[in-house]
Amino acid sequence: MTGQADDTTDGVRIDVRRGSPTDHELAALLAVVSEAYSSEAAEAVAPEDTVRSSWSLTQRNLRQPLRRDVGWGRFSG
Repeated sequence: MTGQADDTTDGVRIDVRRGSPTDHELAALLAVVSEAYSSEAAEAVAPEDTVRSSWSLTQRNLRQPLRRDVGWGRFSG
């Protein structure tokens, strides 16, 4: 071992603002927060692309909206 810090702990910083927690309390805090983060990251996945049915593929697209800036032929006076 080279004595370097583990990659998972790089950049971790804990600022205790009040009180004086023991090393065991800080370890418990890190364990709970790390587990919560891991479970949330595992659940946060993008949904698979949905497969379109044959029926939805054969349906006609919606009509384009009318263009009001174009006149109505000879009646656009």
